[in-house]
Amino acid sequence: MTRVVVTGATGRIGGQVARLLAAAPEVELRLVGRSLHRAPQLEGVEAVRADFSDAAACREAFAGADALLLVSAGEAADRLAQHRTAIDAAVDAGVGHVVYTSFLGAGPEAGFTLARDHGATEQMLRDSGLAWTFLRDSFYADVLLDFAGEERVIRGPGGTGRCAFVSRRDVAEVAARILREAGPWAGRSLDLTGPVSVSLAEAVLLMTRARGEEYEFVDETLTEARASRASYDAPDWQVEAWISTYTAIASGELDVVSDDVEQVLGRAPLSVEESVTDPL
Repeated sequence: MTRVVVTGATGRIGGQVARLLAAAPEVELRLVGRSLHRAPQLEGVEAVRADFSDAAACREAFAGADALLLVSAGEAADRLAQHRTAIDAAVDAGVGHVVYTSFLGAGPEAGFTLARDHGATEQMLRDSGLAWTFLRDSFYADVLLDFAGEERVIRGPGGTGRCAFVSRRDVAEVAARILREAGPWAGRSLDLTGPVSVSLAEAVLLMTRARGEEYEFVDETLTEARASRASYDAPDWQVEAWISTYTAIASGELDVVSDDVEQVLGRAPLSVEESVTDPL
């Protein structure tokens, strides 16, 4: 049996990974989350509560894991400190292999500001002595629906830049496949993208076609982008992170199409149309 621990089990990626692994007879599965009432209810699967800021709870939750899915913490000022606590706990718990949900182009110079956190976390894992695999996800195609909201309008300074948006379903399936047999993927950074790179103007046309309702892209200036987000009363670092979602696309740095999804799954990744028709 392969003992697998899945963090972020109450989220969409972690929850889907849990459902996929629960059907694998060779996997002994443990789910970890902060609010277990939102975790998938899977027969015979243990679920434990642990927060990345609680080292003792993480050590206990991770104990005995051959493979650990480390789903990155949510947007927070102390995100890196949370990741450090979780990684240290994984070392102390003797985890065999960590699969980390990172971001495409993660590193200190990334245009998407939250990808800088991912780059720092990757370095923590490299320095930890743990075996690791990085899933460097592009922006999720499913999230385009969230960006559009009830008005079905995506607003941001994305210009004509292009991005190969990836389906959450593909990311979850890749993670589940690697967690079942992590060895061949040790020490690898996988760029997980969709099959084709599109602009936001093209993306809304694909969404309109797939869902039978009209979507629109409004290309804001930086000043307009800050003004349209002012009502959320979010801290400056978070507003800049939201806006950098679009400026990273505009810069061209996310115009990357990879075959890594196909390498792992043996099939082409899902398209934007498929992703928004059946979002995770």
